[in-house]
Amino acid sequence: MRSSKAKNNNYIATSIYIRARLVVGLRLGGIGLVMEPVSIEAAIEKAKKKGLRPGRVKGTDGIQFTKGRNDRIEVISWEEFRSTLSDRRLEVFDSNGFMKIMKKRDS
Repeated sequence: MRSSKAKNNNYIATSIYIRARLVVGLRLGGIGLVMEPVSIEAAIEKAKKKGLRPGRVKGTDGIQFTKGRNDRIEVISWEEFRSTLSDRRLEVFDSNGFMKIMKKRDS
């Protein structure tokens, strides 16, 4: 019988492998996550529940959600966030709680 520690190490190794595959899959488009567009209001509600705030990468026009602990990201208002999404034709996509800001899909 395996010890509790061995079982825990196996669980940790499996979790790391799954997360690594998810990140690689997202970058390479290889695991088929379905990213669905969500309304700005729904995205803001989800972000607030996760303790996230709107942010802008300093020196760029790039926006993202942030916890506000990164010196390279300045926290902006939700109104500025909405305005930037609209001006740059961006929208928020969601897949099981993972949110990503991307260009709007052409209809």
